Amino acid sequence: MNVSASLKPYNSPTPQSLPMILDTLPDPAIEGQGCPRKTRLQIDLILLAIEALELGGSEAILTFAQELDLKGVIKDRVNLWRMRSTNPMRRAHIRRPLSITEAKALVVIACYIARRLTVVIRQMLMIYQQMNDKQIPLEQNLRLSNYLERFRAHFKSRMNTRRSGLLALSSDEKLDDLAINLLGQLLFCTGTAGMQRFWISLFDGEVE
Repeated sequence: MNVSASLKPYNSPTPQSLPMILDTLPDPAIEGQGCPRKTRLQIDLILLAIEALELGGSEAILTFAQELDLKGVIKDRVNLWRMRSTNPMRRAHIRRPLSITEAKALVVIACYIARRLTVVIRQMLMIYQQMNDKQIPLEQNLRLSNYLERFRAHFKSRMNTRRSGLLALSSDEKLDDLAINLLGQLLFCTGTAGMQRFWISLFDGEVE
């Protein structure tokens, strides 16, 4: 990935101002200071799943930024939107890099929210498995149906579905599969060293 080191994110914090919690995530061995395309997409999708899972999810992201002393990185709603709009699949894509520091902050927050929702996530995955095994329509479970419906709505309103990379997600069934897969990734984040393992997977391979 070739990203010019001269490109700087808006309002990039100085090294001296970085919270210690970000040191728990290793710096990836990548060229330049910006995150790869896949990393930007995956982080945005994980946050999208959180927003679909919990009403007020975007507010929770900003709240955790405050609680985890990450306001120096994620200052406000506009700043958060700019970071997430580095996802090239977004309708409102912004051509700016997502710095490693910004990516770390978003991953830390996503993992902390996932930990708080561990029971809910685990229950939903169990319900999905049971219904899938018995070939029962997923809409018959209210909690699962609401999550999938919100995820589809968020995805369709924010992503440019005409991009070649998203053509495979043109049906509700495929979007439901993605939403369930993201639940699995969120549960993965709650496990032992889950945050570190998820972070590394964003650069080295898909989460299994």
